[in-house]
Amino acid sequence: MSPRPRSITLRISLLFTGMTAIVLLTMGYLIGASVQHHFDEQDSVSVRGKLELIQNILAEENSAGTHAIERKLKDALVGHHELSVLVAEGDTVLFRSEHAAFLAGHLSDVVPYDAGVPLQLQQWHDDDHQHRGTVVSLAGRPEATTEFTVAIAVDAQQHQAFMAMFKLQLLLVGLAGLIMMGALGWIVTRRGLLPVSEMAHVAEGISAQRLGDRLQLEMLPLELHSLAISFNDMLDRLEGSLHRLSDYASDIAHEFRTPVNNLMTQTQVSLSRLRTADEYREILYSNLEEYERLARMISDMLFLAKADNGLVIPNHERVNVQLEIKALIEFYEALAAEKNIRLVQTGAADITGDPLMIRRALSNLLSNAIRHSKPDSVITMAVSAEQDGIHIAVTNDGDDISPPQLERIFDRFYRADASRARSDEGAGLGLAITRSIIEAHRGRVGVESAQGRTCFTVVLPTAS
Repeated sequence: MSPRPRSITLRISLLFTGMTAIVLLTMGYLIGASVQHHFDEQDSVSVRGKLELIQNILAEENSAGTHAIERKLKDALVGHHELSVLVAEGDTVLFRSEHAAFLAGHLSDVVPYDAGVPLQLQQWHDDDHQHRGTVVSLAGRPEATTEFTVAIAVDAQQHQAFMAMFKLQLLLVGLAGLIMMGALGWIVTRRGLLPVSEMAHVAEGISAQRLGDRLQLEMLPLELHSLAISFNDMLDRLEGSLHRLSDYASDIAHEFRTPVNNLMTQTQVSLSRLRTADEYREILYSNLEEYERLARMISDMLFLAKADNGLVIPNHERVNVQLEIKALIEFYEALAAEKNIRLVQTGAADITGDPLMIRRALSNLLSNAIRHSKPDSVITMAVSAEQDGIHIAVTNDGDDISPPQLERIFDRFYRADASRARSDEGAGLGLAITRSIIEAHRGRVGVESAQGRTCFTVVLPTAS
């Protein structure tokens, strides 16, 4: 069982949502860290400020006694319920604020206070409360030798409660934003893929009877232009192939109808009354000509069918083009003499290919030139070696072929002069066979016609 294909809209929406989640998580972490850093700085400033105040009080009241220091510190800490302060001189506690009993356990971790050095606050816990503070040693008056130990901490419970609520709010806002961005991503992706749906709609309406529909490029986004152009080009090729196939089928039926009708007519006439053996023999000879014509036509059609499917594989031999053309001129010399046409050969070269197939291609070109040449003219078969390969030019004097006819002259069953009797010409497959043979040899064939002269040019690779 093949896996169910995933929706492009779903994949893009999930990818968009995932990227949004990463961005929101990163932003939430940075915002939380920034707020926490702000609280840390605030606590550090608060502790430093109180330490400087306590240092000033101790320096001023060092000789006034314990009661004066205690009174001054109480006055200084009025309204600062979040602060816990403990001041000791040696083992004697000079001042202890409410809820400061827990600070006594940290008096051993004493560091000298230096206003120029940043404070390193420690984390303390007491009765599910979190405190941040430090324990430092302060000197009294400059002339005094006594040092005081000061432990000061800030109750961070409010900060922690705020951070917990803030993180919860960030999470809820992030989830809501994630859901919203996912929904918007789905809507935007669906809207963005509407041109693809329109392309599918056009494709659904295409049939053998409706190949004229095309995608309108101006209605499509830039990213789909190359796809639309390729799609329209494919439709152009299909439409052209279908027309050629339809014409091909019509031409085949027409070509077969003539000899079959001739055979039927002659047979009906021969059966209309008793005839002698000589008369029957004449009728059979006449029928044999039609059979041979049908056989040639079927053989040519089979050859072209193989060529279309890449089944024409020529032998690779060294072919002397000069000798092949010479043999063809000797063969067609009698036919050309009937119209007083002179056949001329120039140049020489070697190619690699199938001698029989090359001879057949050149024979088709030469017979076509004889058929359409004016009487008392010259047909030239010139061979030359060029940079792009060996050129074989078959030139004859005759009526010009119009540009529309030049475009179709290598099509099957096509005749440049439709008024000519079909019995005088072949089935219209000779030039099509020539092109198939040349292309099978990795070459090309073209035609030019102007000022009463027509030239077919074959270009083949140089012998290797």
